[in-house]
Amino acid sequence: MKTLSVNHLIGIKYITKEDIELIFETADHFKEVINRPIKKVPSLRDITIANIFFENSTRTKLSFELAQKRLSADVISFSAAQSSVKKGETLIDTVNNILSMKVDMVVMRHSSPGAAHFLSQNVKASIVNAGDGAHEHPTQALLDSFTIREKLGEVRGKKVVIVGDILHSRVALSNIFALQMQGAEVKVCGPKTLLPKYIEQLGVKVEPDLRKALEWADVANMLRVQNERLDFSYFPTTREYSQQFGVTKELLDSLDKEITIMHPGPINRGVEITSDVADSKQSVILNQVENGVAIRMAVIYLLASKIQ
Repeated sequence: MKTLSVNHLIGIKYITKEDIELIFETADHFKEVINRPIKKVPSLRDITIANIFFENSTRTKLSFELAQKRLSADVISFSAAQSSVKKGETLIDTVNNILSMKVDMVVMRHSSPGAAHFLSQNVKASIVNAGDGAHEHPTQALLDSFTIREKLGEVRGKKVVIVGDILHSRVALSNIFALQMQGAEVKVCGPKTLLPKYIEQLGVKVEPDLRKALEWADVANMLRVQNERLDFSYFPTTREYSQQFGVTKELLDSLDKEITIMHPGPINRGVEITSDVADSKQSVILNQVENGVAIRMAVIYLLASKIQ
């Protein structure tokens, strides 16, 4: 049986193209499973997984929990807001206390970049990064690529533009790594204040004009402005932002080709995309959510198969 080259999923930059292909092949199988009348397989009956979320999450947390339950794993969920972290306990102590209850795998979201990597060096469990600050969100990038592959046949040679708040986005960074690894071309588009200073060193071109970016692209991945991470105003008003960088149905219809619209969620309707774009046939946003479960099943299954 083929296995992953890593024992943890910390970020896309730590895995190989072969790992991505293996995850996709496994996800193809699990996607067929979750569309059956009986959606469960007994693959991980003896594995216990802890979901530790230090930041708010709806889709990612539900998606991971559902993926784990579809694989018949035992699941414990932990929310930092109600935990001893509030009483001053360190991250390692918190996780080691959970592991002493014989947990095999930890899925963690944390506001500090590098938290998942730090944990993987210091505890004896398989770690899956569900987002660490503005650093990486590997399973989101995998499900985005998987959705492109499903819609357009393959990722290689495709042109993808990531639009919006690139500076604070872990989704953007993971997507750039994953898309380039699979041979796609990537551009970013957004206000200058929301683009990282050295973004072009990642081999990514910057296109300040949204219309030109969409005319170039096969796929547009629309990111929301991460208001919770903005410590001051990066652009004059939301209205001005949406006029310059928001995608409307009129704009899409005026292009000379049909492009695919993606969004990692949550959507701010009327800001980065209008409702008629989000709900149009060009949008694959709900496919992304469905694929998220299959991708996370694949990741958990493949990592669990490496646990001794």
